[in-house]
Amino acid sequence: MTNNKRLFWFLITVLILLLIPLLSMQFTSEVNWSLSDFLVMGALLAGTGFFLEVVFRTVSKRDIRIALVALILILFLLIWVELAVGIFGSPIAGS
Repeated sequence: MTNNKRLFWFLITVLILLLIPLLSMQFTSEVNWSLSDFLVMGALLAGTGFFLEVVFRTVSKRDIRIALVALILILFLLIWVELAVGIFGSPIAGS
């Protein structure tokens, strides 16, 4: 896949993922995101995608590529969980 197509689909995916809480806010009061929440999640998704793209472009060995992709995804999930519920009690979660 060309780089422009991959970038296009990546941006579409980020927008679709950010539409989920936006639409949920229209139907329930349990989802209450502010503009900063959307900006932080957009930055987190974009950063994750950027690092994955760097790994896909630069790492040629399959085993190392799989390990790096797994590491990036685990870090994404840990940061997301920390920001969402403060599972580790760090200052970034507001604890």
